[in-house]
Amino acid sequence: MAMSDPLADMLTRIRNGSRAHFERVDIPLSKMRVSVAKVLADEGFIQGYEVKETPFPGVLEITLKYGPDGENVISGIKRVSKPGLRQYVKSKDAPKVLNGFGIAILSTSRGLMTDRAARRQNVGGEIICEVW
Repeated sequence: MAMSDPLADMLTRIRNGSRAHFERVDIPLSKMRVSVAKVLADEGFIQGYEVKETPFPGVLEITLKYGPDGENVISGIKRVSKPGLRQYVKSKDAPKVLNGFGIAILSTSRGLMTDRAARRQNVGGEIICEVW
């Protein structure tokens, strides 16, 4: 059976792995998922990611990050724009997640970026997800 929202599946695997205190999670590979993992790593929500070339579809291995006492770095991750209802914003209307303590990942004409980077570059786009 085909998956209707592969990105939501990725976010759910990260959320569940983080809550279960897994060291890493494996996700089927796609360019969009690698871009989301890159943004999460750049913002410090995950420790890192690695692309493993295996026969189709390949694997994206995400290493989760925890605080010094084992607390979750990702306390919440939510898919905003869904296949049935897309959410688009202008640059000045990009949401601030928890007054700037979290991030919103936007898909823009210049690639995936955070809400802060979108406001700085004055580009709008589709709100992919929010992470806090």
